[in-house]
Amino acid sequence: MAIPQHFIQELLARADVVEIVGRYVQLKKTGANLSGLCPFHSEKSPSFTVSPSKQFYHCFGCGKNGNAIGFLMDHTGAGFVEVVHDLAQQYGLQVPEDERSPAERERAAQESAQRATLSGVLERAADAYREHLRHSPKAIAYFKQRGLSGQIAKQFGLGYAPEGWRALASVFPDYADPLLDESGLVIAGEGDDGKRYDRFRDRVMFPIRSVKGEVIGFGGRVLGDEKPKYLNSPETPVFHKGRELYGLFEARSALREHGFALVTEGYMDVVALAQLGFANAVATLGTACTPEHVHKLFRFTDSVVFSFDGDAAGRRAARKALEAALPLATDTRSVKFLFLPAEHDPDSFIRAEGSEAFGDAVRQATPLSRFLLEAAAQDCDMGTAEGRSLFAANAQPLWQLMPKGALAQQLLGEIATQVQLGTHELEQLWGVRHAGASPLRTEYSQNRSWPRNADKGQRPKTREISGSRVLPRPVRAQPGSRASRALQILLTEPSAWDTLSQNEHLLLCELPAPHGPVFTWLAGQWLDHGPQPWSALREALREHPQEAFTVELVDRLPPDILSEPAELKDILRTERREGLQRRMARAATDHDVETYQRLMLELTEIDRESRQTVHGGP
Repeated sequence: MAIPQHFIQELLARADVVEIVGRYVQLKKTGANLSGLCPFHSEKSPSFTVSPSKQFYHCFGCGKNGNAIGFLMDHTGAGFVEVVHDLAQQYGLQVPEDERSPAERERAAQESAQRATLSGVLERAADAYREHLRHSPKAIAYFKQRGLSGQIAKQFGLGYAPEGWRALASVFPDYADPLLDESGLVIAGEGDDGKRYDRFRDRVMFPIRSVKGEVIGFGGRVLGDEKPKYLNSPETPVFHKGRELYGLFEARSALREHGFALVTEGYMDVVALAQLGFANAVATLGTACTPEHVHKLFRFTDSVVFSFDGDAAGRRAARKALEAALPLATDTRSVKFLFLPAEHDPDSFIRAEGSEAFGDAVRQATPLSRFLLEAAAQDCDMGTAEGRSLFAANAQPLWQLMPKGALAQQLLGEIATQVQLGTHELEQLWGVRHAGASPLRTEYSQNRSWPRNADKGQRPKTREISGSRVLPRPVRAQPGSRASRALQILLTEPSAWDTLSQNEHLLLCELPAPHGPVFTWLAGQWLDHGPQPWSALREALREHPQEAFTVELVDRLPPDILSEPAELKDILRTERREGLQRRMARAATDHDVETYQRLMLELTEIDRESRQTVHGGP
């Protein structure tokens, strides 16, 4: 169900961003705004500001910004719909549910109640397992042998499931309660007289928490050599292995402090790494890495490092992770692959070589681009035409998983070089449309503007030359023309929003009406639903104050124009450049030399980026 935009606006009008941020950040008054230490990255001097008038927060250090809903999503890791419902409850509002039938509303209410009840049952079991650990010398000895402290055990809620078939009968008065089956704690035999027994017996226990901190499942490890070594909770209404990551709740702050997430293969890796100073580690739950895992991580950090054993099994797992990460590998994100020696896991490597050596290994991990090429080249004799052709065939499905952008374009060039073809030839072989094929885009790129009448809902008049339809000569753009083109790209290219940085999001959302409100609405849509085609966005726009303006903007878009993230970057660079030049002029007038020099450095960096884009180098 899509939450109506008017309700979001009403909720944000009531939910004071200063009050909400103040629950988590100590804020001090600084002029018209408030400031404090950013909760999203480690800093000693405040660069995090909150504006009461704009109801917006922004960090000048890491670029995080947004409204009250965005802050709670970033800080807690919860989804858009979940945050809206929680905030609405706090402010006594009822989230509109008119679009659902009574039966659908009833089913949703039952599912919500079931999730809450199951989490309560699992939390009670976790408390019992922690208490059992206190009275189990052999379980305590196991954790001490692995080098874990009592503090780390408490942080992760580690426990012990005792021997015996029905230990949980002393925890839950009604051992026949169906909730024990549904939560995965108890296994029931078939038939009316089927025996019931605990799923976890004589195992050290690792509670699995959601990003909100609720216990949703368990992992249990044997103390000896019995099989299976690890046992996970089954799939339940609250636990889905393909979506959850062990240790993510505990690692939230460390992810921001370290600047990256380290994805490992097991529970003990995560806990041991936290003990050794790498509290930014998480683990998949006995399943291959999925796109949902990667997407969840990118809600907390822009950099992910996958750690695998260097053997064949580790390489296969890395290939799965590569395929999961490629659709999300935008130009502003980093994905790397760390392959440790066969005799080491992260825990043993650090104990043998030291934390500094492990940190160096992480920094030298294989970038996604290089691993893609290595994966495609496997079993290919690159010295022969046949081998190079096989390499191209292997590389194509991987490359096509990537979103458009500079990284994808560079990889295309590297693949073409290894295949000994020109980039255009490889594009033709793969059926990829060349970015420069649209004369309209070329005209726009050269002039960095729409024609003067573009924002008035009129198509530019064309001239006929030898029977060919061409665009008029360039004219200077009116204010807002670049904003219209940027909006057209973001509305018609679903992946474009994800290629932008937080500062660029802020630049667009702070534009005056009619553009700024539409960009803000689009940001909410992306956070709620991810990339969507124009057809879905058009339906969501109904009754929006800028609906007519936005629909007209897309309707007048010529059918043959390409909407490219690279073009969007050009527009934003131009906007940033002109904004800096205006601020430099004010600084010069005010004789503010320090500000002028700082702005000059930013302007130089933008010009360097432009040269790299145009010429492919500094």
